Amino acid sequence: MRTALAIARKELAVAFTTPWAYAVITAMAALSSFFFVSLLEQFQQVQSLAREHGWSRLPPDSIVYRNLTDGVVVQLWGVVMIITLFVAPFLSMRLFAEEKRQKTFALLLTTPVRPVDIVLGKYLGGLGLIFVTLGLTLVFPVMLSVVGSGPSGSALEWPTVLLGYGAVLLWGATCMAVGLFISALTESQMLAAFLTFTVLLPWMLLRGVAQSTAEPLRSFLAYLSFDAQLQGMIQGVLEVQALVFFASVILFSLLLTHRAVEAQRYA
Repeated sequence: MRTALAIARKELAVAFTTPWAYAVITAMAALSSFFFVSLLEQFQQVQSLAREHGWSRLPPDSIVYRNLTDGVVVQLWGVVMIITLFVAPFLSMRLFAEEKRQKTFALLLTTPVRPVDIVLGKYLGGLGLIFVTLGLTLVFPVMLSVVGSGPSGSALEWPTVLLGYGAVLLWGATCMAVGLFISALTESQMLAAFLTFTVLLPWMLLRGVAQSTAEPLRSFLAYLSFDAQLQGMIQGVLEVQALVFFASVILFSLLLTHRAVEAQRYA
């Protein structure tokens, strides 16, 4: 494990000495800020309409705007997950592909380092990078809590907020695991990013496809959908099956990565 941690530290050090990681992190912060402000403005508009006409006269789906947690933060996590779908492939693409392009991967395989340590080290490094990127989004609920708190207590339901944030981190960890495997298959960073996106996007949209199918295929596709598995956690409901599902996807992706590295070691 010590070797894996050393590789992880090296990956993080390399990532933060290049402008690419800062560009991706800045893009995440800018997009998240834009949607946060938009959601906050929409929340204020609905609240103004409710004070003027009453909640009973508003559309039924306006009920989510009764509080900041459901009206802003829960919806923000959904947006952040979509942004992560685009950002994660660009963070994971270089983990193996860059070393292959620079011909340093073959040198790494000749060292007395086990493939499992290489895979875990690369993944932990990528995990640290995606967690730093997603960590910036936690600023928004903190701001709401500070500004909106009053004598009656906090403006947010923090258990729901933190569980939703946990879902965001879990989604980021899953994207990184899938991207790591695809990066191990090619030396082209852009190809790795593109293939990661083309794998994750349909997987995320399986719930929509499932609605047009008959049972039992509908339930099966809905279970496999990332979106369906994440919805409960975003809304503050902890589901064991979702944790098992994402843990399985991550472990299976790491296993495939390990097999790919081993195959190249003896090629």
